[in-house]
Amino acid sequence: MIVALVFFGGAGGAVLRYLADRSVTGWRDRARPGDLFPYGTLLVNVIGCFILGVITAGALDAHWGGRVVALLGTGLCGGLTTFSTFAVESVQLERHRRPIVMLAYLALSLLLGIGAAQLGWLVG
Repeated sequence: MIVALVFFGGAGGAVLRYLADRSVTGWRDRARPGDLFPYGTLLVNVIGCFILGVITAGALDAHWGGRVVALLGTGLCGGLTTFSTFAVESVQLERHRRPIVMLAYLALSLLLGIGAAQLGWLVG
């Protein structure tokens, strides 16, 4: 049962990631990778950090069951967020000789992600 919850949560998160990225950077398909700031990935990762903060706080403070955490935490947030795309996009920015943009992306991802997780924890 838990595996099915993770599966469905992950599928939903992956679809949300795709839709969010396309809504932010739909025109990006015509550009070369590394030419543009990866707003879509930054957005989904920060949103995922916030949601996981809420879920983690809820699981600890409100004693949510493991099924809620499996569906929304492991599944939804796991499908929504993407560390591998973050890493590849960082490398692409560096390889396209955009080190300042790459460093800004790294810093914003870390600061906004941790800030969103903290805010989510407070809300949860």
